[in-house]
Parts: sequence; structure tokens; C-alpha cells
Amino acid sequence: MANRRADMFLDLDQDPREDGIRLGDERATLTEYLRFQRLTLEVKCGGLDAVALARRAVEPSALSLLGLVRHLAEMERMWFRTRMAALDVPKLFCTAENPDGDFDGAVADPGVVEEAWRLWREETAFTDRFVADAPDLDVRGHAPHSGEVSLREVLVHLIEEYARHNGHADLLRERIDGRVGQ
Repeated sequence: MANRRADMFLDLDQDPREDGIRLGDERATLTEYLRFQRLTLEVKCGGLDAVALARRAVEPSALSLLGLVRHLAEMERMWFRTRMAALDVPKLFCTAENPDGDFDGAVADPGVVEEAWRLWREETAFTDRFVADAPDLDVRGHAPHSGEVSLREVLVHLIEEYARHNGHADLLRERIDGRVGQ
């Protein structure tokens, strides 16, 4: 079991996050930070089977790497399809009866894992298209509790959401197989 900083996930020359945009404008900078955070989630989940991905943090928490993938797909959908694009689409995993369905439904089933990654990729692709097609970062959406929000604010929020949950992913992955860092 790896347990030292030297036992990192990837060599820098193999890290897919290291080839991003540098010195870009505001949109490029925000999308690069989002890309980096998304790739970090993928790195943390890499090489694990359904059982490991669904492994819970500690009782009574429902937190798992698979739950994080499902949760972040739900967040991308909510912020970009529902709030920014004003599409009337249902939630992916959460319902009125089970508002924590993203985490509660994260079970050790290869089909559930495949679906989670597929939906996450669909939502990230929608977000990327929306951001690329927006005339500027001042495009407005509507959040039910706070009113109007700009694309800029939503991108910063999504980066924060991923970064916070990638901290959880660090600890979850270390608990699974001892891998740390990055």
C-alpha cells in the first residue's frame, strides 16, 4: 500500500492535466481550471472496479468516489442545462423522495458505474458547448434561491465544487488503496 508523497498517481510526463492552456484570457483560464478539476476526478477514480468506486468513506456517510461522479454530473446538469440554458429536464439521480439519490444510488454494480461515467461525460460535454457558444461570460441564468447569475459566476462555482469534492476524492482514494497526492 502506497503511503508517501513519492507514491503519487502519475509521473508528470504522463499527467493529462499538464498540457492545458497557459496565459489565456478569462474564458480560457476558467475553462482550463474546470478541465483540470474534472481530470483530477478521473485520475482519482482511475483503475478502480465497481466495488472500490462504491466504497463508502465511513459510517454513516454515503460519500464514495462513484457518488462524487454522480453528484458532479447532477451539478453540471443543474447549473448548465436547467439554470443557464433554461431547459426543463429532470434530475439524473435525485428525486423528491430521494434527494440524495446521487450518493444513495452509488452501488457496486458495473452497470451503475458505466451509466455514471456516461452521464457525467454527457453533462460535461453540454457544459463545454454552452460555454464555447456563449457570446461572453456575462450571459445570465437563473438560480432559484439567488436570482440572476452570470456564466462567469457559475464557472467559478463549478470549479469550487469540483475542487472541494476532489479533496474528498483524495481521502477516499487513499483509504481504498493508499494512493495519495495530485
